[in-house]
Amino acid sequence: MSSVYIGGVPFPVTDYDGVLRMFQEWMTSRVAHQVCIVNVHTLVTAIREPDFHKIMSNADMATIDGQPLRWYANIVCHAGVRERVSGPELMLRCFELGVERGWRHYLYGGRSDVLQTLNKQLTERFTGAQIVGSYSPPFRQQTEEEECQAIENINGSGADILWVGLGAPHQEQWICRNLHNLTVPVCVGVGAAFDFHSGAIRRAPSWMQAAGLEWLFRACADPRLFRRYWDTNPTFLWMLLRDWVRVRLLRRMNICNHS
Repeated sequence: MSSVYIGGVPFPVTDYDGVLRMFQEWMTSRVAHQVCIVNVHTLVTAIREPDFHKIMSNADMATIDGQPLRWYANIVCHAGVRERVSGPELMLRCFELGVERGWRHYLYGGRSDVLQTLNKQLTERFTGAQIVGSYSPPFRQQTEEEECQAIENINGSGADILWVGLGAPHQEQWICRNLHNLTVPVCVGVGAAFDFHSGAIRRAPSWMQAAGLEWLFRACADPRLFRRYWDTNPTFLWMLLRDWVRVRLLRRMNICNHS
């Protein structure tokens, strides 16, 4: 599987089917693997914060979430990425395939009421889905004892996939910090997926997602997010334009040198 680098983070050139096949391979062992779902916000945050960048660069898999990253991969790197792999959609596809293959899921993060509704929605939508545990951690720094107990409960559940909905970068940091103690083969940080699939937050229409405007829909629904996007979106846009110009110039120089 080839990779494309964006902001120094390697992304496999794959699609949902490719990711699901990789998950199936990982499940043949009980070795934990970290999956980072990366959008513009998380990528720019990683570029600015070396420790977070190290987590994403060393993850077993980082997927391109959000159309802008896909555009970068195809415009700048000519990677031929056919579709993005977003956390909410990946979660649904894993539950659908998991019914057939007996995959066991554990939900970690979010408010207790959201988790309760999420459990109900997923089991009703995917008849036979196995949710073997869920936990809503306190909205504060957990003690070492609390975190150890949570890991023990997760491992004891026999889960195949651990879905972590703490928001970035907290979910990636939490998985990385505990990965060596986890025995769940697939550990994925899925951001707002818990809120989307429980109905707590409405997701952007598909046309806005395809147009790369999901961030605008979310910001309109929650104006507090405007500050986040105003901080990271222009940085990514500048990076896209800068690197596109560099690639064009290098290509022109190579043509001139060989003419």
